Amino acid sequence: MSRVSVRVFQELNDHLPKERRGVRVELEPAPGETVKTIVENLGVPHTEIDLITANGTSVGFDYRPLEGDEINVYPMFESFDVTELTRVRSAPLRTPRFELDLHLGKLARLLRMCGLDAEYRPPFDDPSLLDRSVAERRVLLSRDRELLKHKRLTHGYWVRSQDPDRQLFEVLARLDLERELQPFSRCMRCNGTLEPVPKERVVHEVPERSARAFNEFKRCTRCDKLYWKGSHYERMLARLPQPARRTESAINGRCEKRST
Repeated sequence: MSRVSVRVFQELNDHLPKERRGVRVELEPAPGETVKTIVENLGVPHTEIDLITANGTSVGFDYRPLEGDEINVYPMFESFDVTELTRVRSAPLRTPRFELDLHLGKLARLLRMCGLDAEYRPPFDDPSLLDRSVAERRVLLSRDRELLKHKRLTHGYWVRSQDPDRQLFEVLARLDLERELQPFSRCMRCNGTLEPVPKERVVHEVPERSARAFNEFKRCTRCDKLYWKGSHYERMLARLPQPARRTESAINGRCEKRST
């Protein structure tokens, strides 16, 4: 059998046992085995891989390593200049549209609070999650690492943390989503987009006290739920990551200037 060496970089090491993290691993792949199979046998879902090189040359998932090959496997990243290299997929992995599995309902609401397109909908069986993710070109967020190895799936991320607030910070940081944040622009209940509505059109739908205190209202274009910045707004704002709070502050500043 031929021998090859494989090293995975950055957060992809989360999928490996401690003794294999950050080091080059010597392997004896089966004849004709592709680099995709080799890497996933190590534990790394192909959906988190953005670039693979063999002896410094970019290769695809279907590449079959040769004797002595040095394989490097890189995650989604922007801090390296890879413009001269060919990534393993033509479409970028960092697309800000998400499909979430059954265990990530609270994360879905937090992503929506940040203004990100995050669908959380039944049925939650594996075939349905895969169908929707592929058909709608959504990143599948899951706590199930094996699901993310499915050959049909091209975009996915294994959520490491089990705490919803930490999950939010993790996904925003790992997928570099700061530029995509538009806080309070989506319905936290159904993921529909919110649009401003004149106060006079909705005043009869809100409590009298709120109608007196607030002038700005938004309605979900999907489920018709009405939103305004009541007492819950400050609590929600405190849960936002710092980049999202800055974006919300800038939006409020522009609105205040227009109203003066």
